[in-house]
Amino acid sequence: MPTGPSALKDALSRAKSMIDSGDVDNALELLRTEAWGATENNSQKVQVISLAAEAKIAKGDIDMGNRKMHWQDAHNSYQRALKLEPSNKDIRRAQNKLASMMDEQSISLGKGLQLFDDGNPTPAGLAAVFVGIMVFLVAFKFAGESLEQPLESTEVTLQVSYIHPDDPNSRVEGEIVIQLYASEAPKHVENFLYLVDNGIYDSTIFHRIIDGFMIQGGDIDDMNGAGGYAGVWYGYCNGQISGSNGEIYTSENCPRDDWTVPDEADNGLLHEPNVIAMAKTSAPNTAGSQFYIVPSDSTPSHLDGVHTVFGMVTSGMDHVDAISEVSTGSNDKPVEDVRLIQAYRN
Repeated sequence: MPTGPSALKDALSRAKSMIDSGDVDNALELLRTEAWGATENNSQKVQVISLAAEAKIAKGDIDMGNRKMHWQDAHNSYQRALKLEPSNKDIRRAQNKLASMMDEQSISLGKGLQLFDDGNPTPAGLAAVFVGIMVFLVAFKFAGESLEQPLESTEVTLQVSYIHPDDPNSRVEGEIVIQLYASEAPKHVENFLYLVDNGIYDSTIFHRIIDGFMIQGGDIDDMNGAGGYAGVWYGYCNGQISGSNGEIYTSENCPRDDWTVPDEADNGLLHEPNVIAMAKTSAPNTAGSQFYIVPSDSTPSHLDGVHTVFGMVTSGMDHVDAISEVSTGSNDKPVEDVRLIQAYRN
C-alpha cells in the first residue's frame, strides 16, 4: 500500500468526493484502509479521523432511522482526534457544531457503538450495526496502533469539570488519575478499560454525590443513576446466568443493556479513602458501567465484600474531595453538573 503525503492526499480527496456524492460506506472503507495506512504522524491521523467523522454525520442524514448512532459515533471520532491533537481548533469547532446539532435532535453525546471482532475491526462494521453485538469500530480503529499492539497500561485519567464549592462563580477543570488493580479484579478492570478505551464514559456526569461518603458516575444511558451496562459479555444478564425457563443467557439472547459484571468483591481490597469501586444493585453480579470514588474523609467499610474495589486514585484527590462537597439537590444530584469530559488510558 502506498504511503506518504501524496498517497494520503489522494485517498482523502477520493473519500471526500464519495461523501459528497452520498457513497458514505465506501468512503469509510477507503479511510479505514488506504488513507489510514498512508498516515505517518498524528497530524495526518487527525485528518483521517475528522473526515471519517464527517462521513458518519452524512451517514446520519442518509440513514435517518439510525441517525442517533451515526452521530454519536461521529462525536466520538472527533473526541479521538482531539486526544491526538488537543489544540486543533478546527476539530473542536466541528465537534461543538455537531454537539449543537445533536442537542437540537435530543441526541445524547458519546455513546455510539460499532462492530468489531476480537478487537480487530471488520469491513462490514463500517456499514452497519447489528443488534445485540454493537461495539465501537471506526473510532476504535482510528485511535491508532493500539489495535495491533494493545495498551498494557492500567492507569486511567478522568478529565473532570465542576463548580468549586468555595467559589460558586468559577468552573474548575482538573484530572483524576487512577491506578487499576488488574490482578485483584480482572473482570472489573477489563470492563472499565473497555468503556474507557471506546470513549463510552466521555461526556457523562457524576449524577450522585454524598459528602463524606462517595461521588458516583458512569451512567452511560440517562446519566441519572438508572442505567448503564457492561461493555464486555461475562455470561450474566442482569445478574443471572439463565432465564426463568432455564435457558442459558448468551450475548445474543440477552439485551446489551442488561449485560453485567460478576462480583469480585472478595478480592481483599477494602473501601478506604481514595479507592474506586463499582456500583450495582442489591442483587449479586449486577455491576455495569456505574462507579464511585471514595473521598479522603470517608471509609465506608459496610460496603466491603459487597461492592468490588478495583483501583485507587494516585493523583487528583483534591478534585475528588472538592466534588464531594458541591451543592446537591434531589436524589443527591449536583445542582450544577459535575462533568466527566473525557476518560483515557495513560
